[in-house]
Amino acid sequence: MIGLGCMRLSTVSHRDSLDPERVIHAALDAGVRLLDTADAYCLGESDVGHNERLIAGALRTWTGDRSTIEVATKGGLRRPGGRWEPDGRAKHLVAASEASLVALDVDAIDLYQLHVVDPRTAIETSVRALAKLQAQGMIRRIGLCNVTVGQLEIARTVAEISSVQVSISVLDDEALRGGVAEYCRDEAIRLLAYRPLGGERATRLLRDPVLSEIAAEHGVTPFELALAWLSDLHPGVVPLPGATREVTARSIGRVAGIALTEADRERLDRRFPAGRLLRVLRSVRRPPPNAAGDVVLVMGMPAAGKSTVARELEAIGYDRLNRDARGGAISELIPELTAGLALGKRHWVLDNTYPTRQARNEVIECAWAAGAPVRCVWLKTNIADGQINAIERLIEMLGRLPGPEELRDLGRRDPRCFGPDAQFRYERTLEPPVEQEGFAVVEELAFTRLPSQGLDGRAIILEYDGVLCESASSEAAIVAAEDVTIGPVRRDTLARYHRDGWRLFASAWRPQVGRGELSAEVVERCFERTRELLGLPIDLRHCPHVAGPPVCWCRKPLPGLVLEFAARHRLPVEQCIIVGRGAADRTLAHRLGARYLEPEEFFSG
Repeated sequence: MIGLGCMRLSTVSHRDSLDPERVIHAALDAGVRLLDTADAYCLGESDVGHNERLIAGALRTWTGDRSTIEVATKGGLRRPGGRWEPDGRAKHLVAASEASLVALDVDAIDLYQLHVVDPRTAIETSVRALAKLQAQGMIRRIGLCNVTVGQLEIARTVAEISSVQVSISVLDDEALRGGVAEYCRDEAIRLLAYRPLGGERATRLLRDPVLSEIAAEHGVTPFELALAWLSDLHPGVVPLPGATREVTARSIGRVAGIALTEADRERLDRRFPAGRLLRVLRSVRRPPPNAAGDVVLVMGMPAAGKSTVARELEAIGYDRLNRDARGGAISELIPELTAGLALGKRHWVLDNTYPTRQARNEVIECAWAAGAPVRCVWLKTNIADGQINAIERLIEMLGRLPGPEELRDLGRRDPRCFGPDAQFRYERTLEPPVEQEGFAVVEELAFTRLPSQGLDGRAIILEYDGVLCESASSEAAIVAAEDVTIGPVRRDTLARYHRDGWRLFASAWRPQVGRGELSAEVVERCFERTRELLGLPIDLRHCPHVAGPPVCWCRKPLPGLVLEFAARHRLPVEQCIIVGRGAADRTLAHRLGARYLEPEEFFSG
């Protein structure tokens, strides 16, 4: 079976010059029996339902048997200002499905799909809303789009899922390597493949020598052969090519007549190996339980401590492959692993983040092809320890804390240099490893931070605004030297700690510098005035970066400035006292293992 993806009939800029009715009729006449649409296939919020209305109009004028046609639509995306914004709330899905019923001019929707998982809404909440719509007779079947195996498993505890729609093509193997396709095959869930020709990359198919050669032998185009490859993977796969011209729509019908030979499949498998994951059962691909060798995949967030584990394995004879040391993409390590296994080297360790099933799959399949089992070691480092590790590594490498621009530049050459977004991205994309992926075993290791060795000394670490200093004009942030005031209680308390050997440090957040509203020189003059009024040696630093997702390591509660200070003076941070006001300071203290005090408590005694 093959369907028609109708999105581009409503989203291309020149849509008014198209004849969508003739395109849809040509596809239906060519044998297409599934039309895929969505309420969000439009140009903007005022245009919602445009594609659905096109389909309803085309079906009204088509002379064929309408009862043989399945229409699949979607809800869960909004189009404000032409943007694509997830909205998986039950309230939105109910309203969207009601609007789709009207736009499609039907009593019940054949297949209603959650367009995307809304990161702000639990998937079970969204699916529960669809299940209620199904119980009310508004929709016949429930589908999901763009989900992971874990999300699909959660959804199936709430309702029966009839289909899953993901991007699959010879140019896009994420759903194949990520396990979604195999899961759908094993659970008899129909797999709808959108972008089956690679989307904007489709012209690359014309230049592929294997596709072109086999297509010529069958008397078809490389596009048609690519669709035939996809359909041939499993009967439950339904490609959804798009079309904006009648000739393209008619071409879709020719795909069903292409019969690939076993020789064709072998050649295509060599060129696009991920296809075997769907066609060849795992029981056939998996090595026997007593297979020799041990390929160890060490995974965890950036700066989780993976190198330490890998070096321990190296010390007992494992060969190590690591992208950070060799450069390039993780997938570029696979040829060396393949070659090494073929030479009889049976013990390997690969240590990188590997957050998704897709990233891990190439290692598993490569080892299996050589008859070797794979073991996963998962470092379950929490975000706080990961941040500390990343910052300390940067300071050790550079002798200081780099800013965002320098970080980006360094990161292009050295994967060990990254901003906090890398760790947050790991947490967002993480698919916890399970043995069902193909691992012989999954070992979970918790990160343990050892007490500081060879360090001595203590420090008082303060928030600058409202804790160390106060504004004479009662402003929240001090942005002028003449506005700095320090009361005698603060001076006397800090002087007492200083006499007892405690170092002093304070930091301020000055996003006005990043926005161009304040100069760093003005901030430094405020700091000079602070030292003058305090009469004590104190380190003062500021973060100049603006609000929003953090791009630097220095904005609290990220501990960059404190760790830089501690490294400079060789101080164990767990022996410091953090004096602050608010959640950022409390979080900072907790992450560092330092004692936290409110100003009233600290300065009172």
